[in-house]
Amino acid sequence: MEEEKKQQDDATTAAASATATVAPKKKSKGKKKKQVTRGRVYIQASYNNTIVTFTDLTGNTLSQSSAGRCGFKGPKKSTPYAAGVIVKNAVEKLADIGLKDIDVLVMGIGSGREGAIRALNAQGLNIMSIEDKTPMPHNGCRPKKPRRM
Repeated sequence: MEEEKKQQDDATTAAASATATVAPKKKSKGKKKKQVTRGRVYIQASYNNTIVTFTDLTGNTLSQSSAGRCGFKGPKKSTPYAAGVIVKNAVEKLADIGLKDIDVLVMGIGSGREGAIRALNAQGLNIMSIEDKTPMPHNGCRPKKPRRM
């Protein structure tokens, strides 16, 4: 009799442990962050603002930041200091992607050009090339009249 009780107890514990291992919870699939080691940085430096965009080599945007997003208003948006803060903010968004080597493409003639490139270098990114893509007219449209003070 005692042996039968032991066998029944063993059978019930085995059945309980089998049901516990049979039904594990499924984890929901989240969006995976792709690993990108090389990319491009577009710096648009105008007289009024500076915009920095990080992309992969095919042109898909990874991160973007501007002076207005970082809290600068008015004439402070076009300063070299603001450009450094913009780059730092955009690189923080890229922390889990693993970007190491970058090609820099600079557009515009604002004062944030130099500051943004210096900040990229200070963030520990390998700058492979710097290219100036500022649009230059071949005597196209007539320029604005000079401002009278």
